[in-house]
Amino acid sequence: MGMWASLDAMWELPAEKVIFGAVLLFSWTVYLWETFLAQRQRRIYKTTTHVPPELEQIMDSETFEKSRLYQLDKSTFSFWSGLYSEVEGTFILLFGGIPYLWRLSGRFCGYVGFGPEYEIIHSLVFLLLATLFSALTGLPWSLYNTFVIEEKHGFNHQTLDFFMKDAIKKFLVTQCILLPVSSLLLYIIKIGGDYFFIYAWLFTLVVSLVLVTIYADYIAPLFDKFTPLPEGKLKQEIEVMAKNIDFPLTKVYVVEGSKRSSHSNAYFYGFFKNKRIVLFDTLLEEYSVPNKDIQEESGMEPRSDGEGDSEEIKAKVKIKKQGCKNEEVLAVLGHELGHWKLGHTVKNIIISQMNSFLCFFLFAVLIRRKELFAAFGFYDSQPTLIGLLIIFQFIFSPYNEVLSFCLTVLSRRFEFQADAFAKKLGKAEDLYSALIKLNKDNLGFPVSDWLFSMWHYSHPPLLERLQALKNMKQD
Repeated sequence: MGMWASLDAMWELPAEKVIFGAVLLFSWTVYLWETFLAQRQRRIYKTTTHVPPELEQIMDSETFEKSRLYQLDKSTFSFWSGLYSEVEGTFILLFGGIPYLWRLSGRFCGYVGFGPEYEIIHSLVFLLLATLFSALTGLPWSLYNTFVIEEKHGFNHQTLDFFMKDAIKKFLVTQCILLPVSSLLLYIIKIGGDYFFIYAWLFTLVVSLVLVTIYADYIAPLFDKFTPLPEGKLKQEIEVMAKNIDFPLTKVYVVEGSKRSSHSNAYFYGFFKNKRIVLFDTLLEEYSVPNKDIQEESGMEPRSDGEGDSEEIKAKVKIKKQGCKNEEVLAVLGHELGHWKLGHTVKNIIISQMNSFLCFFLFAVLIRRKELFAAFGFYDSQPTLIGLLIIFQFIFSPYNEVLSFCLTVLSRRFEFQADAFAKKLGKAEDLYSALIKLNKDNLGFPVSDWLFSMWHYSHPPLLERLQALKNMKQD
């Protein structure tokens, strides 16, 4: 009886109090759920200290122990950083951090002669201050993750100087994109009339397509060095495989990911008849980065005599002890190109845009509800940017959680299908060995809690993929 009375009393509160309480309650519910899942997985890391029988043929005990300790450290870091993030977010909401930052940005605008009628300028200052605050509060966590955890387990290749320059460059590039795009979006919403949500959705669609198109050619090279894959057997075989499946390949690049980390990756990009493939140098067993390049990337003066190189630089010379053989690289690419051939990329774009349209439509329905603004401390004004923040980040959070889980399930299905496509290309055996090598190189832990993996893993667990490939090989 007391519980029902408490619920009745809650619903008798003003609407803005109910909204605020519901947002805070849901945020902590999600956090506790994520923490529960993480603790289940952490228990696996702690208790699984020996290689399970089904893994003995593919993983030695030394690598197994290294990956277990790496994942334990990452789990500990994730717990504390997640707790900090949740507490920080709660304090910001409870103590009116959002309206305070809005007032502060308004004062900055007033200092340079922009009054309340310049809402878009006001919004851009707010965005700049908010992203600056986020970058500064996140910096210690990023430093610890890079220079303690990744360094301890042999993945970090960055100097502190390189890291800081990279962080500043990322912040500046983000502002160069975020501020103009946000100002145009706010302007479209302001002048769009009753159907502004359609124009806003079309604008974000165009922006996302443009960014995908220009990212690898104009943005990524600001941070990483891209070089054409040298002529040779691997390049020829990649071109032949692309031609056999009608993939309109124009260029193949190698990105120097080793200057940051020894983690590996591969991807393709581009629209229509202009597709390009990018391979991380850490993926290629038969590829090396010259000492001179490492020195230049680290901001150190190269010496012509080769003498006097620091131990740090010597350690970063690419003496290849990881990566995949050419046949395995082709198998990994066969999997990636399978995503294209099977339409996974297009399907993901369609799902993303349908979701975007739905969100903008619901935003149009909710934007005039003053109680939403009042719930977060905006009693006298309803700025469009704040409306976007409240509705997309807080009000839609239950929907976003459900959608994220559904996309995770779909992604795992796509991964199995892409593996099957690689098998049709005759790459099942090479993909099998490549997955084992990549798991070893990246210190992936092959044992997972079923509930944790179901909720989080966008790729199927290693054992499931290997079992599926083994069945394919037998077929």
